[in-house]
Amino acid sequence: MTGLQEMILIGEIILQAKIARRAAERLRATHDNFDQVETWCSIQSILVATGNVSKILWPRQKYKIRGEKLRELLKVEKDNPLSSRKFRNNFFEHYDERVEEYFQGNSQGVYIDLAMNPSFRSGIFGDRPLNTHRGYNSFNNTLVFRDETLDLDEILTALDNIHSNCRSYNF
Repeated sequence: MTGLQEMILIGEIILQAKIARRAAERLRATHDNFDQVETWCSIQSILVATGNVSKILWPRQKYKIRGEKLRELLKVEKDNPLSSRKFRNNFFEHYDERVEEYFQGNSQGVYIDLAMNPSFRSGIFGDRPLNTHRGYNSFNNTLVFRDETLDLDEILTALDNIHSNCRSYNF
């Protein structure tokens, strides 16, 4: 990878980090004046921007060495939460497939989607979403996809750290 390639890719990471940060600001603003479309638009922007950074830093096998070099240059930890694109894929990229899988499998109960502050039930296995396929909890800034939770603050902090490392990298 040449210095120019590094510069271009680091520039793209900086841009995507700014897009995600601006989307996070818009998302917070929706807490005071609920706008469902703006809420989900902001969430989608955050997930897609962080997914784009993830693809640059953890590319498919063909570009694995490039990803390793960039992660080393930018001091990105091995357990960085951006390495997973699972939520972006579940929420938006492959949502059609998740719907198919749900109805082909053991679909139970009501199909709840795009829930705001989804209900939780406490039980022997801890707090779990109640039949929520996609949900956003504005109280703790988390996303829910079925029985899984993603902390957006954790994702945004990881992205901010990478952004900081990009800005301090001398080309």
